[in-house]
Amino acid sequence: MRSFIIHMSSSTARRANARQLLADLPQAELVEAVNGRDPAQIADVSLTNGDLFRPHYPFALRAAEIGVFQSHRRCWQRIIDENLDFALIVEDDLGTDPERLSDALDLAATHVDSDMYIRLPVKQRETAVQTLASRDGLNLILPRVIGLQCTCQIVGRGAAARLLRASETIDRPVDTFLQMHWITGQPIHALKGTGNREIAHEIGGSTIQTKTRASGKLARELGRAWYRAQVALRPQRPRT
Repeated sequence: MRSFIIHMSSSTARRANARQLLADLPQAELVEAVNGRDPAQIADVSLTNGDLFRPHYPFALRAAEIGVFQSHRRCWQRIIDENLDFALIVEDDLGTDPERLSDALDLAATHVDSDMYIRLPVKQRETAVQTLASRDGLNLILPRVIGLQCTCQIVGRGAAARLLRASETIDRPVDTFLQMHWITGQPIHALKGTGNREIAHEIGGSTIQTKTRASGKLARELGRAWYRAQVALRPQRPRT
């Protein structure tokens, strides 16, 4: 399995972890992240403000979120251009248990096909509507509600093509876009128990989150709660 590590070469704080991932992941290479703060790099991105799909996304896209979305699209395109059946795509703030992750990838390899998208989440919050496989504390599931974050995932060629078509215009962050299986037509699976963790706080912090004034925090929390409730009303269903 090929591995693509999204990393901005100018990010010195994350360089050591990116190199560690190169050593730990199968057939790994770095993919230059798109800098959403550089107008030249996102000049051809088609954007709209949260109103392209329902439910409407209640927040304006941040420059860093645009960059992250386009970085994942760059990896999806690589899968298609190189005619890969599937590939592992990770962000450079992923921390791994290499032995545990190797076991997880072995389990995934017995079930994944080119139409699948499997999250290997850093937070174990998703509940299953269907379980495809279980072994030694690893559980490959179809979650009822798709979790957030795109720290680590296996993406098939068919899934990559489907997601690229659905994201020619973007109006929300990539993880919230991926939750919308009713729009993309792409079921999202999850492989839990991998030992993956997010270590952004150890290597310079998040590249997306920004400080919000106290006066705006309540409104943002209310907007987030409303949006999550709308997503929860559109669960994934068991597949035959």
